[in-house]
Amino acid sequence: MAVSPSNTLLSLHKNDILPSPKCFSLPKNSQFRRSISLHLRTKSPLIPRVLSRTTESLSAFISELEREQQQELEDQEDEDDEEEEDYFNNYTNNSRKLSDVWREIQGQDDWVGLLDPLDPLLRSELIRYGEMAQACYDAFDYDPYSKYCGSCRFLRRRFFESLEMTNHGYEVTRHLYATTNINLPNFFKQSRWPKMWSSKANWIGYVAVSNDDTSKRLGRRDITIAWRGTVTRLEWVADLMDFLKPVKANKIPCPDPSVKVESGFLDLYTDKDESCRFCKFSAREQILTEVKRLTEMYANEEVSITITGHSLGSALAMLSAYDIAETGLHVMPDSRCLPVSVYSFSGPRVGNVRFKERMESLGVKVLRVVNVQDVVPRSPGFLFNEQVPPAVMKMVEGLPWCYSHVGVELALDHKNSPFLKETGDPVCAHNLEALLHLLDGYHGKGERFVLASGRDPALVNKASDFLKDHYLVPPYWRQDENKGMVRNNDGRWVQPERPKLDDHPPDIHHHLHILGLLS
Repeated sequence: MAVSPSNTLLSLHKNDILPSPKCFSLPKNSQFRRSISLHLRTKSPLIPRVLSRTTESLSAFISELEREQQQELEDQEDEDDEEEEDYFNNYTNNSRKLSDVWREIQGQDDWVGLLDPLDPLLRSELIRYGEMAQACYDAFDYDPYSKYCGSCRFLRRRFFESLEMTNHGYEVTRHLYATTNINLPNFFKQSRWPKMWSSKANWIGYVAVSNDDTSKRLGRRDITIAWRGTVTRLEWVADLMDFLKPVKANKIPCPDPSVKVESGFLDLYTDKDESCRFCKFSAREQILTEVKRLTEMYANEEVSITITGHSLGSALAMLSAYDIAETGLHVMPDSRCLPVSVYSFSGPRVGNVRFKERMESLGVKVLRVVNVQDVVPRSPGFLFNEQVPPAVMKMVEGLPWCYSHVGVELALDHKNSPFLKETGDPVCAHNLEALLHLLDGYHGKGERFVLASGRDPALVNKASDFLKDHYLVPPYWRQDENKGMVRNNDGRWVQPERPKLDDHPPDIHHHLHILGLLS
């Protein structure tokens, strides 16, 4: 009776002569087949009698086994692909367009139902605005050996082009400056050169507006204000003056004198130095006049005002959003109220409970993205904050150290990313690129970490040492070629001269007069 391949395999397994076919894979070459056949004939006394009758059957069995294994591999790959597709389809509605739902994404309903699971359109917008905040770091000249230290490295008209961010579809309309007279460690940078672009000013961000094509995709004309945060270390957190000050004390109109914010943030936003051509107007005056100009320019369009910032820049984003709403700049002549939204990344607390309530009553929407391992969002106000029972907060709300976060929080955890290594460095937990990486992989509480857009994890190590070593991405890899030095006509290495730096537009006095801000 002929022996079938399956019967042969069964008899061999029962005698423990061959392992299970699941345990090995046979290479597709005839030399190996001859070798294993010879081995089986010479090494096992039981095999020759079987093989003599089933040579052709065994050969057929091997071929069949190879086909089965190949088919199993293909089936597993198909199953994995289907699983990934099903996974994302649970969160993606291909019929939704940003232009149709942009008000929801901007926080019209306080992002209810969009955070868990994380809405893919919201994720995309958060990353985009986060990258616009990151641009403030990438464009900032913080090299003390540069005579332009403390300035923006790029001209306003070529800002996004110089950063290879033209796909964002925005145009910078104004650079923002602040006076270095404010005592906030590690925020301001100064050149060691005796001759420098300015001894009293630092570049702190920009105002940009979406172009026509991007506005069509967004469903509105978007005015974005991006604020720079601290560049490296976190000493400023411990060195904050850490006492609350009424916003009215710095001439921001507010009907409630109990609305208070951290004094260092407020001074940075409102102070100026008229002896310097870059900071002879305060950051507040620069912001309000530019927003006024742009809202007048696009008065006949649908417009949104979006403010973004990271770290200390997030605090400035909160202040400027509050100021725009408090002064009524978002109210158009036809009584339309433009939506004012803040996308905050790793931001500290800014003001007291009354500041929070005033922001909410003015309709400002705030979404705070934080890493739960980051210390900055827990300061200032370590003792008395929004996590204290309301009865206790009511008793201590008059204290100068009682703070409260504003808005909705999206909490992420860098320990959930398989790309990041364990570290006790607080700067890594505070890193913006790492936070954007977490946003790309987050899908909801308890969901596995899967990069949704394929955003390059190497960006995490652009200014940190946070990626696991086996990814072979060097830490702090983002460097300027030759640190900005170039050869002159004599062959010497020198720092190139830059074109005249932008300061303030000629019509700023006109808009200051309209806003009633001229002294």
